[in-house]
Amino acid sequence: TMNLLELEETKRMRREEAAARLHALADALASNNEVEFERGDLRFRVHVPDDVDFKLEIEVGNDKREIEIELTW
Repeated sequence: TMNLLELEETKRMRREEAAARLHALADALASNNEVEFERGDLRFRVHVPDDVDFKLEIEVGNDKREIEIELTW
């Protein structure tokens, strides 16, 4: 199957900016049943149901560490 929309963003930023983005997403999830994203001229909303599957993955290697958070429904 083909995705209707897939957006991936990788950007280097300060830890505090990453935290602010996570806070904004968490606030949107806590108070609404949808989250809104803007990328340039593109604005879209994603409906989020009351129950989601939450996945947290932590990888620690010799020269790289990764925290991956995934919500699916």
